[in-house]
Amino acid sequence: MRPFYEPEVKTVTMRASVAIVALLTAGLGGCSRAPELQKFGQVPEFELVSQTGQKVTLASLKGHVWIADTIFTQCQGPCPMMTSKMRRVAAEVAAVPAIRIVSVTVDPAHDTPEALLGYSKSFHANPEQWLFLTGAPEVLNRVSLDGLHISKVDGSLEHGTRFALVDQNAEVRGYYQPFNEEQLKQLVADAKYLAAR
Repeated sequence: MRPFYEPEVKTVTMRASVAIVALLTAGLGGCSRAPELQKFGQVPEFELVSQTGQKVTLASLKGHVWIADTIFTQCQGPCPMMTSKMRRVAAEVAAVPAIRIVSVTVDPAHDTPEALLGYSKSFHANPEQWLFLTGAPEVLNRVSLDGLHISKVDGSLEHGTRFALVDQNAEVRGYYQPFNEEQLKQLVADAKYLAAR
């Protein structure tokens, strides 16, 4: 014959187990940490021109998170694939008005605002969200090499393929390979995290 108190003990034990699981779950949730994004340096002051012919300065982008890359419109190598990947990123952050996309040419001799406009249209880029920038070679070099640490603008047309994440204060906060799906997902998540701060 079972002791008369056994069901009560089981009920108490079950309630204690549920309480412990709830506390552990709450504790784990409280311990989740925001991504720790490093600082890789600051983008210097610049004045460039967008695909619509508008002047764009560092001040124009202050207060925005931006995702940047370097391309050129006559590129037969990685640029079209990079721009396709950037288009996907742009679509995923389109609902966040504090995030901009910035593509900087390494071929200012050919990439006039008109050439960049045609290129941007072929990727259905929204000029309110996605800037394609050109200008004086020395200014482009200052942005893409000294600031973003991605590419030189020296006439060679060689350029890096990384995407850079820049915060509201023009600090570079991360680098991501566009051909790595996990890194692209992380880029979107990190951009949204910075924009929400």
